[in-house]
Amino acid sequence: MKRTLCTQASELSRRDFLAFTAKSMLGVSALSFLPSLSFAGDPGAAAGTVRRPTAKNIIYLYMAGGMSHLDTFDLKPGTAVQGPVTPLKTSAPGVQISEYFPLLAKQMHQVAVINSMTSNQGAHEQGNYIMHTSYALRGTVRHPCMGSWMLRFSGRTNPTIPGNVVIQGGSNYPGAGYLDPAFAPLMIGNPADGLKDSAMPSGMTEDHYQQRLAMLNEMNKGFQSTFTTPAVTGYQDAYEEALALMHSDDLKAFDITDEAQTIKDSYGDSPFGQGCLLARRLVEHGVRFVEVNLGGWDTHTDNFERVADQGAILDRAMAALLPDLASRGMLDETLVVLTTEFGRTPEITASQGRNHHPKCFSALMAGGGIKGGQVYGASDDQGDSPIKDPVSVQDFNATIAFASGLPLDEVVHSPAGRPFTIADKGHPVTALFA
Repeated sequence: MKRTLCTQASELSRRDFLAFTAKSMLGVSALSFLPSLSFAGDPGAAAGTVRRPTAKNIIYLYMAGGMSHLDTFDLKPGTAVQGPVTPLKTSAPGVQISEYFPLLAKQMHQVAVINSMTSNQGAHEQGNYIMHTSYALRGTVRHPCMGSWMLRFSGRTNPTIPGNVVIQGGSNYPGAGYLDPAFAPLMIGNPADGLKDSAMPSGMTEDHYQQRLAMLNEMNKGFQSTFTTPAVTGYQDAYEEALALMHSDDLKAFDITDEAQTIKDSYGDSPFGQGCLLARRLVEHGVRFVEVNLGGWDTHTDNFERVADQGAILDRAMAALLPDLASRGMLDETLVVLTTEFGRTPEITASQGRNHHPKCFSALMAGGGIKGGQVYGASDDQGDSPIKDPVSVQDFNATIAFASGLPLDEVVHSPAGRPFTIADKGHPVTALFA
């Protein structure tokens, strides 16, 4: 029987308290103590078996615009739909990827490729929204993204630093949705700029700063006592957290200039590459969820030239991120996800482009207990439709939640009283885990 709770409840339930305490103090997932379970609808799950998830953090790499699966991770060599792209052998026996990823090819023994992703949303805004939230875009409700769900169910690892960060996310990012504003992501533009406006103004002393702060609090006191809504209290909490961070050593987590030049160079000098480096630093300092966005995949024209350009950026950054995490002993507890809103058509247009294709596309997962060096699912010989082990957007998000030990069946009510779960009706693909 599904349990319900109200998102505006002021206290944690006993189950939430125990789960949060276990994770915070012991560094373990509550799911690891549960008896073996099986998930209906997961064609890859062994009967009666659930593999132990190990992810405490997530680095989520989003390819905005609709990354072509046929020119990246689901090649169809020797067919008319393939175009001029040739396959590369990788460090994983039998796994081939595009020639655009020569560096990542050396890391594929750590990566699981999903070539049977499928969505029912073929427009950018709607596809982006359902991928991030598991729900279709509606005018009546705003749903939370995975980072907000992580904070809602698991809390922060480091109470001083924000637990949910999005780098170059854009203005349409769904954010915390109907959850408390405290779970909303911190949005960062250029990763090279660090955390803007976080330093005390030049010439201001600590005493002067405290005097100003006291005056501001006095001015706000009447308003805050009159309007005790979640939005007002959430804003005040966020303000106080920002002030605490300004005086914390954790502020240096946002400063990638602190890294050795060789490390910075390995990620590439693109905003996405430096964003991946910043993501590693943030996770290292206890940020639970970091999303890094790479746009430019909307290839209606000049598909092959543009995928080559974007692929070079992605190749260098992700191929640096995985061994960097591994060398620091962080890969087992960090789930690295790469996805997009939909794929591209097998048909190549007269302008050498590919159009939107939600019916079939590719995604990657690594770390966090994922078994690397495998390809899950398959598309037909044209790359048009999944023919083996289809994975819906909801299944994909359920897999992320499962890897992180988040409760898939816990029901949360929106302010309007509507019930929701973290991945709608999705089922985790447990066959992906080692």
